[in-house]
Amino acid sequence: MPACAKHNTGKSADDEFLLVSLAGIIGNNTIGYRHKFTKVNRTIRRSAFRLLEEALKNPRSEILELEPNKFIQVIWGTPDHERLSKCFDHIARGLFFHHFGKKFNGKTRTLLGFTSNPAANAQEFQRLIRNKVKMELGEKPRIGANPQVFSFQFTELDRDNTRSLHLQFFGGLDVFVGMTPPDWVPQDLAMELIRRGIATTIKDGRDTYVFNSEARS
Repeated sequence: MPACAKHNTGKSADDEFLLVSLAGIIGNNTIGYRHKFTKVNRTIRRSAFRLLEEALKNPRSEILELEPNKFIQVIWGTPDHERLSKCFDHIARGLFFHHFGKKFNGKTRTLLGFTSNPAANAQEFQRLIRNKVKMELGEKPRIGANPQVFSFQFTELDRDNTRSLHLQFFGGLDVFVGMTPPDWVPQDLAMELIRRGIATTIKDGRDTYVFNSEARS
């Protein structure tokens, strides 16, 4: 059927986009790097470098000398956050159905744990989410037939009927997906104060997170 062909083509394109976006990131295990220097590079060349330009906006390349006569090519740029979020939304919904046996009809919000943002609030929020999810999951085992390539964990539902999904690629590439009901309305006073630009401090156990610190000056 045409619709099925269209769906499969789109999924295949997203699979290639994710592989190019994730495999070669610094911090991955050796499996990720092998993919980068074999499958990913072949895919990029086959697409006439179109996939690289889709994965990274304004990509730049530099050759670094790690030690005498040993070089590595480093490519950096701005990830396509919108497309990555759509891909991880599809992954989250598929894993939810696989794990819980029912469809997830709510909304998702993705935090890329492998990107850097110079904004102080963004850095603190990433640190907050990472530590919060880690604390909630505790020693809960990761799920995945080959965890060196991909694994995941769901947190339990909280009092607001929301949960988080922790995805991990190539042993160290973290993605966090918040999953909320379709009619969910945020009622967190601290987050509302942060959104309004008001200086806010959040204490969670032994950790302290400071937002909008410039508002105090």
